[in-house]
Amino acid sequence: MYVSSGAVRLSQGRERPLTVHHLNQLLLVCSIVLLVAVAAVRISSRSGLPSLLVYLGIGIALGQDGLGDIHFDNAELTQVIGYAALVVILAEGGLGTKWTEVRPILPAAAALALAGVAVSVGVTASAAHFLVGLEWRQALIIGAVVSSTDAAAVFSVLRKIPLPARVTGALEAESGFNDAPVVILVVAFSSAGPVEHWYVLVGEILLELAIGAAIGVAVGWLGAWGLRHVALPASGLYPIAVMAIAIAAYAAGAMAHGSGFLAVYLASMVLGNAKLPHWPATRGFAEGLGWIAQIGMFVLLGLLVAPHELGDHIVPALVIGLALTVVARPLSVVVCLTPFRVPWQEQTLMSWAGLRGAVPIILATIPMVQGVAGSERVFNIVFVLVVVYTLVQGPTLPWLARKLRLGADSAADLGIESAPLERLRGHLLSVAVPAGSRMHGVEVAELRLPAGAAVTLVVRDGTSFVPLPSTVLRRGDELLVVATDPVRDAAERRLRAVGRGGKLAGWLGADGPRTER
Repeated sequence: MYVSSGAVRLSQGRERPLTVHHLNQLLLVCSIVLLVAVAAVRISSRSGLPSLLVYLGIGIALGQDGLGDIHFDNAELTQVIGYAALVVILAEGGLGTKWTEVRPILPAAAALALAGVAVSVGVTASAAHFLVGLEWRQALIIGAVVSSTDAAAVFSVLRKIPLPARVTGALEAESGFNDAPVVILVVAFSSAGPVEHWYVLVGEILLELAIGAAIGVAVGWLGAWGLRHVALPASGLYPIAVMAIAIAAYAAGAMAHGSGFLAVYLASMVLGNAKLPHWPATRGFAEGLGWIAQIGMFVLLGLLVAPHELGDHIVPALVIGLALTVVARPLSVVVCLTPFRVPWQEQTLMSWAGLRGAVPIILATIPMVQGVAGSERVFNIVFVLVVVYTLVQGPTLPWLARKLRLGADSAADLGIESAPLERLRGHLLSVAVPAGSRMHGVEVAELRLPAGAAVTLVVRDGTSFVPLPSTVLRRGDELLVVATDPVRDAAERRLRAVGRGGKLAGWLGADGPRTER
């Protein structure tokens, strides 16, 4: 079977439009691929093999050189689907980004996403031209493509490693910010005409970033305000509304000739820090969509690549990847972070944590769609580079963090879900006490919730009961707290403070004991 856009070509060479029978086949194949990919996550977590490589392997196995014998070569369709998947991944990443972690390191992250990308593009392109022999146009395209850290890889890997908040916040913000300037650079280098003066290109990048940032923040703020003041009739509507607002930010930013990628990330970050109702359900929904986007994107990229054509591109990919990993990335980190007095241990880890994934491969389809000479070679080099250096960098990050003694030892945070009680002008907070929380052993009276908030029910070992002031809370308990609208935020802050600092949180500050994260 030959898969092309809009039709299925049979062995006789005739083309027939898609029918219900073809839909049934497609649904069966997609469901099997998803199940295999879900099982592969478990295998990759045990073996340390990055899951994105497993997904790429599934696509290759289904492709023309594999068992599936599916011939797929539509770079334009891959680019469109890849963009859509990247929007979902950035939305999921923005929803999980904590503003308290990003705010102190925001200038440094912005420097990495702008000046750091410029340094990385220059060094990598020079290596591709002088060491590999690529023409300057191809070298600049490769330099721009691989200079973007992959949001999916960073979000999935870093959140499994207990790192200081400054490191995690900087890397997550950088991966969310740097897609925008890199896309602009790749499109400019792939255009038919000559590249404009550098200052014109820089001005265009800054203008698009400014438009995207303004639209993203505005859409996110308006969406959060609306969701907090309008009680929807079903809790399942909140996740759908949040994702729709985030995607609308991307579309609005792109249609306004701004950076849609920056818009969706900032809008999602605003929504993620707005304390919306039914937040755990929204996070779970967004995480599921993010997984589907990653699986679909990597499998499609695996289908697009032809493994039998990669042999001649292994050495150039290794040389360019070595220049990127050993020279370009560390140099950009040192140049951008030294003025902010970031310790050398954190700079070392961030130099090694410049993870690449599907984003560079998707960006490598842009010159293919534009018909740039040698674009197939660029795509193959980028594909090999991503696979090899993901195998090297991803599994070694935890080991490097331990060697650099960069760890975060902090009490487990509470999971608090809020449901609005519109007619009562109040909120019902569902508070889960996790295993590491210092709320264990605290009496209900010692919570000292503000007036207008009270613990109304405790669920313990499947049994619910109304607590007394002397009831001692335990790990695994779930509390139902009713709070009036004016004290809702104060009640949540107090609960989190007790979760971090225990019954002495009042003497240790509003947020409990201060720990180095």
